[in-house]
Amino acid sequence: MKITVYCGAASGDNPKYAAAAKRLGEWIAANDDELVYGGGGVGLMGVVAQAVLDGGGKVHGIMPQMLIDRNAAAKGLTTMEVVDDMDERKRRMMELGDVLIAFPGGPGTLEEIAEAFSWARIGLNNKPCVFFDFDGYWQPMAQMFDAMTAAGFLTAPDRAKLLFTDSYDEITRWAVTYQPPKIRTFPVRK
Repeated sequence: MKITVYCGAASGDNPKYAAAAKRLGEWIAANDDELVYGGGGVGLMGVVAQAVLDGGGKVHGIMPQMLIDRNAAAKGLTTMEVVDDMDERKRRMMELGDVLIAFPGGPGTLEEIAEAFSWARIGLNNKPCVFFDFDGYWQPMAQMFDAMTAAGFLTAPDRAKLLFTDSYDEITRWAVTYQPPKIRTFPVRK
């Protein structure tokens, strides 16, 4: 299975994030899965990728040339796909992964997983979306999705298609049994 991981190009202020990112990479490699990610050699991105490589796994990076020019790219990856821009990067990461996981990160990480889930609701992404909720990091976001549901902006069945967990076993079960949301349709307007 190819696992797309969205995560920070920064490491955060607490070393616990890097340690958890390393465990995520080790888990991917130990299961003979492959990592698809943004191609960075910095921050949590670099930690996850290096852990997969150190475990003998395959790592597929996808990065726009502008970030390669800024020396953000990791070295020694299995493959590095150079794309034109961030939109193409996000699209390719979504296409290549079998499951999409948001590890703790910043606005870019949030944007990537939110877009993937949004696209699932309109039929453009049939991949399971997971917020890897290490140390409760994503709980405010879970509450936001619950608020969207309570306010009628997100259906309860669609909300149930988004997993918040830090359990590797639960991620595996979710990926294997996942059924995409029903594609939204709209009534005919007169």
